[in-house]
Amino acid sequence: MSAPDSPSTSPGYLSQLALVGKFSVGRLVRRPQAAPDAASRQRLSRQLLLLGAIGVGAILILMVAFDAYEIGLMPTRGAPSLWPWRIVTEFGQDEYVLGLLALAVVVTILIVPLWPEATRSRLLNFATHVQYFFFAVLASVLAAQVLKYIIGRGRPFVGGKANAFNFEPFNGTPAYFSMPSAHAVTAFALAFAIAAVWPRLRVPMAIYAVAIALSRLVLLAHHPSDVVAGAVVGLACAMLVRYWFAARRLGFRLGKDGQIVPR
Repeated sequence: MSAPDSPSTSPGYLSQLALVGKFSVGRLVRRPQAAPDAASRQRLSRQLLLLGAIGVGAILILMVAFDAYEIGLMPTRGAPSLWPWRIVTEFGQDEYVLGLLALAVVVTILIVPLWPEATRSRLLNFATHVQYFFFAVLASVLAAQVLKYIIGRGRPFVGGKANAFNFEPFNGTPAYFSMPSAHAVTAFALAFAIAAVWPRLRVPMAIYAVAIALSRLVLLAHHPSDVVAGAVVGLACAMLVRYWFAARRLGFRLGKDGQIVPR
């Protein structure tokens, strides 16, 4: 949110809070403020097609040549020595990440009416970015849940052996919710979103996402192709949500060359 695009003030805290809440929700669903041009649409399409092509290719190669082999390289499931990885993997739990982001959005909105008017636009802009983080992860997680149900891939050793081709589409049970990895989806969506707003954090966020993905392999919760699929879903959804925000001039803007840059 920026200064020219902020709610008018009101004497009382509650009335100001109601204005800020209504304003925040209304902007997310309004019509685009900047008509997406051909360059921006083509750029996004190319990026998604390239991501999809690389992702599908990597998934197929891993399924055929590496998934079953990788399972045999991992420590025994439940081994005491795996406790550090159990801690690491919790940082990619979608409920925790979404809960913290939702809390950040609510807290920011609650303190906006108390913030000095001279610098309020900065806080509103921060709130917009946190909203982007939240919806980037939420959209990714929802897409992943649909794909998990449709694909129905068995987790490692479901069925008694390391079978990379154990599929029961529409099974609907957690044992067959292996692809894509929800932790990888969450981690890569969050990593992309934060790096899109603050480019200097690209390296630490990439390390975070890779660490979460590795934790799912070490803990024998997923196959390598599952975490690659999760990365593709998380990145693609975060890119689409960023485009939605940019078209409404929320935290991002569409450049003349089709690039999306933070505001």
